[in-house]
Amino acid sequence: MTAATSPTARTREPFDRHRMWVVARTDLRQLLRSKDYLLPMVGLGMVFFLLVPTALLLTLTKVDSSAMATKVSDSLEILPAAARAQIQGTTPGGRTAYALAVFLFAPVAVVVPLTISTAVGAATIVGERERGTGEFLAHSPASTREIYLGKVIASVIPGYATTIVGFGLYSLMVNIVVGPDVGGWFFPTSQWWVMMLWIIPPFLLVALSLVLRLSARVRSTAAAQQASGLITLPMIAIAYSQATGTLLGTGGSAGWWLGAAAWLVALISLHRGVRSVTRNRLLGVAQ
Repeated sequence: MTAATSPTARTREPFDRHRMWVVARTDLRQLLRSKDYLLPMVGLGMVFFLLVPTALLLTLTKVDSSAMATKVSDSLEILPAAARAQIQGTTPGGRTAYALAVFLFAPVAVVVPLTISTAVGAATIVGERERGTGEFLAHSPASTREIYLGKVIASVIPGYATTIVGFGLYSLMVNIVVGPDVGGWFFPTSQWWVMMLWIIPPFLLVALSLVLRLSARVRSTAAAQQASGLITLPMIAIAYSQATGTLLGTGGSAGWWLGAAAWLVALISLHRGVRSVTRNRLLGVAQ
């Protein structure tokens, strides 16, 4: 084998974005052709973004005298004072619906992309070995860095795209159902723009960079999916923090600082994660 074609020489070649996107597009095409993946993804988004929130918010706004509206309204006292001050509405049902829309239901925007993307990422490297396509990828012109980043992109796009579409539909539904009781269209709030565009992407990248490391090292897809469950805990903690109003409900610059720190960690984690993908692991020679 000559120096021009050896694995070591290929890893020293300049980074080629075209090869990276070829890896990402190949994985995305395979996902789009798989009904076993598309149907659960669409179903998960529909249930969490539309069906459940619509049913409960309609109940609270249309049946204002219900005992449930009164009880849930009383429970709003657990929110921080700054978060309670933001709640709009002149009736118990309207105020309760506003609080649920902003602080309770919206955190599914954190959980949904994490669930979808980690399911893809967990199988992306070990899945190549199980399908017998790892050898083709290992002998391709793409460097390990290009392969790794291509796999990250192919894992991020399905989850985040589903979230953007689902959150858009959720926002429309919330404004139609709850808006008349709180003085007009109000969602997404400024804090949720920060959450969607600044905080969620880097946390998703951090989780996926770790999931891909696991996928490169474990022997089966099932093992990678089980191990990736632990990595999702920080994202679930973010969802809980927003649900209780302690993260963004108080306003201020907390969200911007959290996002900045997450982006820094994401860049470091992605840089270190490249080392986990080797041609031997793609071939199944080294575990």
